[in-house]
Amino acid sequence: MEKHISRSIIAGFTAKLSAAVDSDVAIVGAGPSGLICAKILAEAGKRVSLFEMKLAPGGGIWGGAMLNNEIIIQEELTSILDEYSIRYSSVGEGLVRADSVETASALIYGAVHAGANIFNGVVVEDVVYKEDAVGGVVINWAPVLYPNQWHVDPLVISAKCVLDGTGHDALLTDKVATKAGIKLDTPTGGVMGERPMWAEKGEIATVENTKEVYPGLFVSGMAANGVFGSARMGPIFGGMFLSGQRAAELIIAKIDG
Repeated sequence: MEKHISRSIIAGFTAKLSAAVDSDVAIVGAGPSGLICAKILAEAGKRVSLFEMKLAPGGGIWGGAMLNNEIIIQEELTSILDEYSIRYSSVGEGLVRADSVETASALIYGAVHAGANIFNGVVVEDVVYKEDAVGGVVINWAPVLYPNQWHVDPLVISAKCVLDGTGHDALLTDKVATKAGIKLDTPTGGVMGERPMWAEKGEIATVENTKEVYPGLFVSGMAANGVFGSARMGPIFGGMFLSGQRAAELIIAKIDG
C-alpha cells in the first residue's frame, strides 16, 4: 500500500512538471492577479504554469487587513465575484465586503479547474534570456534557497511569455533588469519602486501599469505598481482582479499575434 501511494504521487507530479517544461505562459507569484490571469489563459487553451514560493497560493488575500480576514472590492466588479461564486455584502460607498479565505480558495480552485498547473514551494530564481527577449524561467525548490542557500542547480521552464506577479517589490523584473542590463519600458528604464498608499490612485494605476515591460516579460498586480512607481492600495482588490484580466488579454494577443 505505502509503495503504491508513493509511486502514484511521484508519477503524477513528474507528469505535471514534465508538461510544464514547455509552457505557453509562466506566471510567477500566485496572488490574485496571477490566479485570475491563469484561469483566463487556461480557458483560452494556453498551457499555463504558475509558480508560488510559499506553501499556500493566494498572495496577500489570506490575511485580509491586519489579520482581519475580510477584503473589500468595488461594487461594480461583483460580476467577478459572481463568476467564482464568492459571497459578499454591501458596506456602502460603492464597496462590498468578502471573506478573504473564501476568496483566495475560490481563485485557486478556479485557476486549477480551468487547466492551469500551480507549483507551490517553488522559487523562480532567474529567467531565460535569449535574443533580447525573455523566454522562460529558472526554478528551484524554495527550501533549497531560503534559508539554506544550498548550491543546487535549477531546472528551466520554457515559455512564450512570463508574467511577474511577485508583489510589491517586483522581484523578478528587478532581477531581470539588473542581470541582463536592459532598459524596461518605464519612464526611467528601470524599476521605479512602489509609492506610499493612496487607495484610489493605486487601484487605477495597477490596471494601467499592467503591461509588457520588455519583450516576453509582463507585469501585473502590485508588481506593476512597483515597476512603474505608483501607489499601493491596501486591502481592496478590484484593481488586482482587473489587472489579472488585462494581463491575460495582452498575453493572448501577443501569443496569437
